Amino acid sequence: MNKEDALLEVTSLSDEDCFLVIQRPKPGFYYPLHEHVEFELNYLENVEGAIRIVGDGVEEMKELDLVLIGGGIRHAYSNHTCLCEGIFEITIQFNRTLFDSLIEKRHFKTIKEMFEKASCGLVFSSQAILEVQKDLKMLSTEDPASFLNLLRLIKILKILSLDQQAHCVNPVNRVKNQSLEDADRLDSIMRYLHKNYQSHVSLEEIASLINMSESSLTRFLKRWTGKTFIDNLNDIRIAEAVCRLIDTSDSISEICYKCGFNNLSNFNRIFKRRKGMTPTKYREYYARTRFRI
Repeated sequence: MNKEDALLEVTSLSDEDCFLVIQRPKPGFYYPLHEHVEFELNYLENVEGAIRIVGDGVEEMKELDLVLIGGGIRHAYSNHTCLCEGIFEITIQFNRTLFDSLIEKRHFKTIKEMFEKASCGLVFSSQAILEVQKDLKMLSTEDPASFLNLLRLIKILKILSLDQQAHCVNPVNRVKNQSLEDADRLDSIMRYLHKNYQSHVSLEEIASLINMSESSLTRFLKRWTGKTFIDNLNDIRIAEAVCRLIDTSDSISEICYKCGFNNLSNFNRIFKRRKGMTPTKYREYYARTRFRI
């Protein structure tokens, strides 16, 4: 899988749309690892045994699944052990800016917090899924231009934002009350790292990108991610390695160098520290998982 194989999806969401809803039956999961700038709320039925990948987080799904994924986050699904009989999907996509004029209001406080968590893939509990299931299906069958549908989407998001049992697929440290300026800076940094992770990327290079000194950038990353520059870069490289281990037959050595590591023993050490097992053991664990690209 080359860097370009993580597809940048251009959705059908236009400037005139508040959101986009797609409803479809599926015979299985055939779409490769991809990302898009829009937020995505994805509902799935009859997917027990299938696998969901968000960043470098991998989870096996139950019969019903509902996840909110932030913009620019790599994600994909795999059949794994799912029988793929009667899979049904509802996908809702919207831009982060949709609620910009409201997101700081107290009525939207929990929704704002939920959006922040979506950067690591937020999976909702069975109870919350059942609570919004009817509205999700109505959203996908009624006139998409209906103003009532926009209100229905807000209702769904509010209910989900109150789900105390929701969990992150790929947890990262987050600090509340991040300004839009800082959010945009962090987005710029992460997008640059995602684009250039295969190459040598320096702290000086990133500092120049966002007009910061190296010391200020170090403090900025520590504040908003809880990690150093190199840890953030390695997280992206390990996330790519996870996908290659599951999705390709490349050797461990090939994956090491394609993901930007220049030392195999260093790659093995960092991978084991983050994932709890070596790359070889990780591949064996998900040996039956393959995407058809």
